[in-house]
Amino acid sequence: MGRKEILGVGFDPVSMGQALDRLEHFVREGKPHLVVTANPEMVMKARYDPVLTEILQRADLVVADGIGVVWAASLLRQEVPERIPGIELAEALLARAAEKNWRVFLLGGEPGVAEKAAGALKDRWPELRIAGTHHGFFRDAEEEAVLNSLRAARPDILLAALGVPRQEKWLAAHLAQLKIPVAVGVGGSFNVWAGVDKRAPRWMINLNLEWLYRLVRQPWRIKRVAVLPVFVLAVLRERFLKGR
Repeated sequence: MGRKEILGVGFDPVSMGQALDRLEHFVREGKPHLVVTANPEMVMKARYDPVLTEILQRADLVVADGIGVVWAASLLRQEVPERIPGIELAEALLARAAEKNWRVFLLGGEPGVAEKAAGALKDRWPELRIAGTHHGFFRDAEEEAVLNSLRAARPDILLAALGVPRQEKWLAAHLAQLKIPVAVGVGGSFNVWAGVDKRAPRWMINLNLEWLYRLVRQPWRIKRVAVLPVFVLAVLRERFLKGR
């Protein structure tokens, strides 16, 4: 299936189940694969960041993490089946990893968070194999040690919680040499698993109001949310131009 383009970013038109099957294929194939869960904020960042744009173009799988992307796809007649929240894709992948005996490495978060997240995930899936953890606050001088830890761990899956777009750029820069079959940027997921943050109640998630819950709990996110009206206007302009 060809990708559906939203403001210059291509999205794979897959459901959660199809995305998960694609990830399993990547693991079995063994070659390095970069997976990106892109929301409207990332789409707008890519418009002014050529490096991020190229990474998104070359990524092996790009899914729609954000109801805004699904809305834009429909309006621009580039439909994608559904929203695939990054944390939910990661959890589905972890469940399958526990079932298939795949090794998982957690990279990111503040010191101690990845370890707490790993413990919580092991409680949830006792069969899950955690190949290693490392925080995301490493300096350039420490990067080689982090890379060596990943090489020694030889995970099948690398979950990186380094923030957008750092996690995508870091993975794109190092994935080929690390030879990890699946690498996914997961944003703040470690904080949720570690109990540092909470996701919105299920009813808010079902109503696509998770962004509002985050904004109320973390008012500093207003700067990030402010990009949404710009995204909407850009999509409407694109639709108008296509209509003409």
